Amino acid sequence: MNYRARATIVYLLAFFIDLVNMFIANVAYPDIARRFDATVSEVAWISNGYILGLTLVIPLSSWLARRAGAKQLFMFSLLIFIAGTCGVGASSSVSQLIAWRWIQGVGGGLLIPVGQAMTYALYQSHERAKLSSVVMLIALLAPALSPAMGGFLVDSLSWRWVFLASLPLAVFTLLLAWLWLKTDPQEESRERLDLLGLMSGCTALTLILLGLTYLGEPNHLYSGGLILTAGMFCLAGYVWHALTNSKPLINLHLVRDPLLHTAMLIYQFIPGVFTGVNMLSMLYLQNQLGMRASFVGAMMLPWSLASFAAISMTGKKFNIWGPRPLFISGCLINSFGIGLLALTGHTMDVTVCVMAYTLMGFGSSLCSSTAQSSAFIQIADRELADASALWNINRQLSFCLGVTLLNLLFNLIANTGLPTEEAYHLCFILAACSAVIPVLYCYRLNNQRFISLVSKEQK
Repeated sequence: MNYRARATIVYLLAFFIDLVNMFIANVAYPDIARRFDATVSEVAWISNGYILGLTLVIPLSSWLARRAGAKQLFMFSLLIFIAGTCGVGASSSVSQLIAWRWIQGVGGGLLIPVGQAMTYALYQSHERAKLSSVVMLIALLAPALSPAMGGFLVDSLSWRWVFLASLPLAVFTLLLAWLWLKTDPQEESRERLDLLGLMSGCTALTLILLGLTYLGEPNHLYSGGLILTAGMFCLAGYVWHALTNSKPLINLHLVRDPLLHTAMLIYQFIPGVFTGVNMLSMLYLQNQLGMRASFVGAMMLPWSLASFAAISMTGKKFNIWGPRPLFISGCLINSFGIGLLALTGHTMDVTVCVMAYTLMGFGSSLCSSTAQSSAFIQIADRELADASALWNINRQLSFCLGVTLLNLLFNLIANTGLPTEEAYHLCFILAACSAVIPVLYCYRLNNQRFISLVSKEQK
């Protein structure tokens, strides 16, 4: 096995660990809420705490990798993740659980951008679309297996084992990284860390998430609005600083690439919104319809089979059709699937749920695999580290915002006095409408130019 294959395997394992921790926790939320008497907002922060930790540390990935070396940084990140996982399993309150999830996220936050930049640099530009298809196909195992396995662990043991399940794989990945990855020499660069950019960016993200969370609670609407406004000002300041600084923490000018910024937008509206829909669906199917955790977790199996078909189709047709028709088809199919969830609670609930998750799996994965395949096509090798950091910040932020905004929407609707079941249904309908928004933007893509570019590189 050559070095490129070994490095790819280590990266894929890290990506799998990240997705497992993203999907496996959802099925445990109802049990955690009952054990600790937690609100929906507190439960949402179990996910947000992990994603926030991931997102806050990603901007440092490029700078740290140049200073410490990719292998050393990758292994150190895994060690922090392992320590955080042990802390999550031993938590005795919701606040402890959220804190340890944040630490777990900080540990796992560098795995993907460092591994992605390290791996993609080993492939030529025209090979990266095929690599992305392999990445998406192997990563599909996480949403396919983790919710069903998590439901089994909740029903058979307890919610703690849902989080501890990733511990053996993390230790195994650490061992492979130590044995297989090459040690990079540390650079003697005197490049200073952009502390102002780091602090303003982290502050903006934290304030925005806190503001959105408080806005969903009837007693904190005013404070939530103030915190959200402060976060938006910090975000504007961070963007201005990054665009005017000669050596910013991350090169935001890369977002000008039409394929990269379209792929980032798709991730916000499709996989991101699906994460929030999936969390609400898990709560709705168990608390409102009385389904067992293991059965609800198994809903991700038809989702994964449909995802496999979509990702396979992307790998075969991406270079022929281009990204635009794949994006548009995926958005519309995903929207219809989310809308079907609003029909549950009457008759044939199981059939409707299976159909909904199948359509969401095909549509969302058609979008995400196309986005992954197109994001780095036109990015130069020297810019891969910054582009990978941007991509992964956006990816993690999409998941975090998806959960936060859907939770906010549900709380606002429920506080109007609407029956709980109808509040869930209205949330699903509005989420389905939001999935159509990127369709209009996708029409701006120069699809024929992209197909010509890929054909030229293949020759």
